[in-house]
Amino acid sequence: MRFGPVPVAEAEGAILAHSFKVPGGRLRKGRVLTAEDVATLTGAGVTQVTVARLDPGDVEENAAAARLARALVPDPGKAGLRVEAAFTGRVNIRADRPGIVAFDEGAIASLNLVDPMITLATVAPMQRAWPGMMVGTVKIISYGVADDALKGAEEAARGALLVRPVDLESAGLIVTEVPGAPVGRDDKGIRAVAGRLEALGVTLADLRIVAHDRAAIAAALGELGGALRLILTASATSDIHDVAPAAVVDAGGTITRFGMPVDPGNLLFLGQIGAAPVIGLPGCARSPALNGADWVLERVACGVPVSGADIAAMGVGGLLKEIPSRPQPRERRNSKG
Repeated sequence: MRFGPVPVAEAEGAILAHSFKVPGGRLRKGRVLTAEDVATLTGAGVTQVTVARLDPGDVEENAAAARLARALVPDPGKAGLRVEAAFTGRVNIRADRPGIVAFDEGAIASLNLVDPMITLATVAPMQRAWPGMMVGTVKIISYGVADDALKGAEEAARGALLVRPVDLESAGLIVTEVPGAPVGRDDKGIRAVAGRLEALGVTLADLRIVAHDRAAIAAALGELGGALRLILTASATSDIHDVAPAAVVDAGGTITRFGMPVDPGNLLFLGQIGAAPVIGLPGCARSPALNGADWVLERVACGVPVSGADIAAMGVGGLLKEIPSRPQPRERRNSKG
């Protein structure tokens, strides 16, 4: 591609690089200049404009962006994505179903190394997606790129972007209560958990409110409906041998991880009873604000295996938004005396 200033008289058929105000309107950058445009510029006293001209073998920005988006998402329905029309060298890619965003990070890095003018930006991996959410945007920075470079980018990241659908479509929730603090079905914590499930398209199929007691929780686990089992306790789970994790073992299950390096969310535990995953929710799950439980719940609901190593790796980026009303123990207020 050739880029630079030319006399207005020689600009017909070139791509205008910078917008121009002219009598009666504006010629916007990216416009392919016509004979009429040249006459308008000349009449306005403009003698020189900066333009781009494609060389043989170059692909115009919108055509290039559309091609790269098709390579990334060759089957939008299967990938759970919607590819929008190209404009100004850009194609936005949006989720078309709830789930989590999954992609090949190495492939996308390779795509972005082919040519600085060919780019793809995405949201963070494993981020929850919802219909209409933008998950990626292709942008051709220049007005055109060499076809050979575009082919290299297409090959580097073919089929590399998708939204993993929800695999577990129902869940059961056990909520415990202690004497003097009864829990109703409209409890704030229950509403927050139900909202998380609804956002994923997961049905809250069963709700059991039981005493904060090991035997009571174990019995409820044995009867609980839903493909996924959640436990929200009245009292914080402080150890792998505490009431709720111990109840999972009593119900014939196992605990695969207690605790996570995400704050808020430290006191989560993850287990399994037969084919059903079990998540012990930390107390912060009573709030709709993002916490570590969201990251685990979303992956598990979408059928993504979550190991202890996976949870350990969440510590990078796991310091989430500080809660002003509860700064300790992460940050102490200044005090006198």
